[in-house]
Amino acid sequence: MGRWLLRLASLLLSAAVIAGFAGVWAWTEFTRPGPLAAETTVVIPRGAGMETIAHRLHEAGVITDPRILALGAKVTGQARRLKAGEFAFPASVSPQHALDILESGVTVVRRVTVAEGLSSAQVVAVVEAADGLEGEIGDVPLEGTLLPETYHYAFGDSRAAIVARMRSEMDRTLRTLWETRAPDLPIASPQEAVILASIVEKETGVAAERPLVASVFVNRLNRGMRLQSDPTVAYGIAGGEGLDRPLTRTDLKSETPYNTYVIDGLPPGPIANPGAASIAAVLQPAESDFLYFVADGTGGHAFAKTLAEHNSNVRAWRKYQRDNRAE
Repeated sequence: MGRWLLRLASLLLSAAVIAGFAGVWAWTEFTRPGPLAAETTVVIPRGAGMETIAHRLHEAGVITDPRILALGAKVTGQARRLKAGEFAFPASVSPQHALDILESGVTVVRRVTVAEGLSSAQVVAVVEAADGLEGEIGDVPLEGTLLPETYHYAFGDSRAAIVARMRSEMDRTLRTLWETRAPDLPIASPQEAVILASIVEKETGVAAERPLVASVFVNRLNRGMRLQSDPTVAYGIAGGEGLDRPLTRTDLKSETPYNTYVIDGLPPGPIANPGAASIAAVLQPAESDFLYFVADGTGGHAFAKTLAEHNSNVRAWRKYQRDNRAE
């Protein structure tokens, strides 16, 4: 009987020692740096169980052994606290740290940037091309209702929700800027401000010029002069898809509601989605006597108070074009 008890005790001790070594080994594997050579992102789908999560991380090269991750999650109690989404894992991340990242719920922040002056159709195309968004947008929003900006989102967010945020931001920005408008502007409503801002946006890409360009159009409206803006002509011909050729003399005489060489005042709607800076420029234009402007060859424009000055600037611009073509 004594020998049997001694053998049993020996076996139990051996098992305990082996279990201890196994536990130490498992914990070492759980906490040691992993195989990942460079930061990578992994998407954990909603409703994923521990096995799915472990295999996703293994396939992405984040961990060496899915069983170690699953065991560690069970021992630490994290198995039921892991979140879904897109997560970034740094190089050499340990299985333990990988679980901490999944438990934190801090997902990758993605960005989609909409440039000022795009049409609503072009904005929709940008959002549709953004990686990681889901769902359909539906009808293209009305021109001038979306605020160009950089928008943050997470993997799996809705395209329609992003567009809705753009509408909301335009509404909020327009309300705020309208309250700060200069007195006696020839702009009767926030919608008219967006229309004129869209023209300013398409006329210049130089931020410092926007208030000056806005002042030209405001001065012309105050004097009952036609705006004579080339971008409005192009929009009247091609709409939001954009005109893929230079304007012709015939184009400038075309009978469209947007041709400001033909119509008086503002066109019936925006020709693009203006940014906040262009809206601010038309509501707080520079004080000037300028009535004309033309490109000057530097990316900006030459401004003039009289038609004679303007014609001189036009000749200089055409000479620049000829010289530039010759080179």
